[in-house]
Amino acid sequence: MAELPLSPEDLEILNSKIGLKYLMADKKVNVERALRLARYELSLRSLQTELIKMQQWVIEQRKRVVILFEGRDAAGKGGAIRRMTAHINPRHYRIMALPKPTEEERGQWYFQRYVNRLPKPGEIVFFDRSWYNRAVVEPVNGFCTPEEYAIFMGQVNHFEKMIIESGTYLIKFYFSITKEEQARRFKDIKSSPLKKWKMTPVDERAQELWDIYTEYKQKMFAETHTPHAPWLIIEANQKTFARVEATRQVLARLPYPKDESTPELPEITLSREPIRICQNEEHTSRPLSNQPG
Repeated sequence: MAELPLSPEDLEILNSKIGLKYLMADKKVNVERALRLARYELSLRSLQTELIKMQQWVIEQRKRVVILFEGRDAAGKGGAIRRMTAHINPRHYRIMALPKPTEEERGQWYFQRYVNRLPKPGEIVFFDRSWYNRAVVEPVNGFCTPEEYAIFMGQVNHFEKMIIESGTYLIKFYFSITKEEQARRFKDIKSSPLKKWKMTPVDERAQELWDIYTEYKQKMFAETHTPHAPWLIIEANQKTFARVEATRQVLARLPYPKDESTPELPEITLSREPIRICQNEEHTSRPLSNQPG
């Protein structure tokens, strides 16, 4: 096995407390893995510090921010939200992972339950799944009628435009994983006494219905990616990459004051197609037919 070439920077990281922690984490030393995880933790810490500055701007300027996460089951949406919120002020953010609608909510305008949970001035709201349940999960699993689906698709862009024109910042993420990676994660969840509660009947059918999910996902991107509310598709097979890149995108897209201590952030560009953020080629747009899950 060829030796991993290490730069002076690599050696400095590996000799730090964080680097040594990962070097000693396994019985057999894996330098490449330890270096990757140490770099991830250092990057995440820097970004989490910046999130505190960003949130302070939200509070002081009484801004309203919505960050929604969509993606396949087990794509890592909740984990990314937990990393983003780990150190920010809990009094000024909320995480919304809504259960099935109540009987009263079923009789309301579909968007009403989400309107009721939009941020107040000085607040960030994270949606772990959002109104886009009706674009993919509900029609795939028969939880809505074709008419309800069509009404939603006809209204959602107008709904989001109204939110944004009212002064709310809206950031839309889709965490993309492969079918094989989803199967691996499901196996891990089922085999863990601490995680198996996460599996739902919808999750159990996800692999079987993969292609139908793909069809509705592509319709969602084609019809709801707009200049005012673009889709940001994050390659999420590697959870550490997805968490860091989602955080970088949030910081880049909010106009809080940045200075020399701000980590390097992506350049924001407009695109006719959803912006695909990959490990080897960031901020690129690919034809929808070439995208994984």
